[in-house]
This record gives sequence, structure tokens and C-alpha cells, in this order.
Amino acid sequence: MDGMTDEATTPILTVEGAIATIRLNRPRVHNRIEPADLLALSGHLAAIEADAGIRVAILTGTGKSFSSGYHLGDLAARPGAEVTARADGPSFEGVATQLENLRVPVICRLNGGVYGGSTDLALCCDFRIGVDTAEMMMPAAKLGVHYYPSGMLRYVSRLGLNAAKKLFLTAETIKAPEMLAIGYLTEMLPAEALDARVRALAERIAAMAPLAVQGIKRSLNEIARQDFDEAGALARANASQASEDLKEGLAAFREKRAPVFHGR
Repeated sequence: MDGMTDEATTPILTVEGAIATIRLNRPRVHNRIEPADLLALSGHLAAIEADAGIRVAILTGTGKSFSSGYHLGDLAARPGAEVTARADGPSFEGVATQLENLRVPVICRLNGGVYGGSTDLALCCDFRIGVDTAEMMMPAAKLGVHYYPSGMLRYVSRLGLNAAKKLFLTAETIKAPEMLAIGYLTEMLPAEALDARVRALAERIAAMAPLAVQGIKRSLNEIARQDFDEAGALARANASQASEDLKEGLAAFREKRAPVFHGR
């Protein structure tokens, strides 16, 4: 999945059945994210959102690193690059929010190190499956950057205040076992087991009832942000109880067979 290509490109989207994969593709600069990549990422996320046949997405990188973060040259030339959109593309924060709010669950396949803003992109995903040689660092304070609000909120809500303070206020690099211990990694695996595990998880999620999965994801993210729309969650729960998917799930349970869901 992470084979090198002849030249760097903007992120690549592939769709195989119900599974979409977005791959960052600048391996020689450790998949550094350029302004053009934000535009491409936003377009890919919009395409996934609009395709009802897609039930799960994977975000990964080409080569030995997941991503070295946002291009510092653009940040130096345009200090608002993280939070302010430009005429030819969105802001980094905007793409992160779009990723977090994606209709379908997202698995981050962490094939290597993850640094800077890309640590937040991974936190926007619902699962982070990483190799046991991975590491992470958040250098914002070391560079003089006060991080954008939604990114700090994700850090605290996903990892807890103590872990967020350590990562933001010390800019220390932590290794995969500590990433697992603080909850940054959902699972830690040897490199040779990564693809099989990510694929198995994606297929498991894709086989579940999409209305229920997508509704529950939305509600859980709202709870984590402390902006839970209880009325909206209740409406989604009522809709699921009236769905054909629920009838199919109960029938499959009675008949001791795998259910076939259609998202309606």
C-alpha cells in the first residue's frame, strides 16, 4: 500500500468497493503537506461524502513516514495558513474539520512517523493503527505557533489534558509504545502485520449497518466536543429503528447468517 511512486503528487484517492483510500504521496519529504494538497484532500473528502456506496475510508502515506506536517515555508510566508483559507484552497484547520466530520468512519494507517499538523489529521480519524516503529512530535510551541482551537480541543478530548500538555508544551518526541499508552494509537503492530489488520478492520466496518455506524460516529464526536445534539441523536436513533437495515440485522441474527445491509 505504501510503495514509492516516480514523482511526488497531491494525495491520491482510490476506491475499492465500499472502501476508499487516500494516500499522501510526497515520500521524499516525508509526505509534507503543501497548499495544493489541502485542496486535493478537501476534494477527495467531498467525493467520499457524496458517494453512498463508500462505507469506510483509510488515510495513509507513501514510504517510511505518515507525514511531516504542514509546509513550514508557507506558514512563514503566510502566518495564518493553519486557520485562514486562501483564494486557491482551504485552511489546514478547515480540512481537519472536514475529515473529522466525514460521514463514514476513517482508519488512519500510520505507516511511520507523524509530526506537527499531521498529528491532528490522524486524531481526526476514528481509528489509528500504527507500526511499532512510529513516533510523533508536536513542535508548535518550539516554532512559536499557538495552535488552532479545534486541534487543541481534539488533543484534550482524545488524549486527556496531561498528555496534551506534555506534547504541546515540551515538543518532545514520543515513541509508539507511549503513543499506544496515551490512546493516540488504537493498535500498535509490526510493519508486516499492518496492511492485513487495516484491511480486516475496514472490511468489518464496511459490513456493518451504515446508518447506525454513521449516526453513532456523529453522536460520539459531538459528545467528545461537548456539543451533543441530543435531539438530533434521538432522531437518528428513531430512524434506525424504522430502517430496513434493522429488519435485516434481526433477520440475519435469527437465521444465523451474515447480514447484508443497504443503508436504508
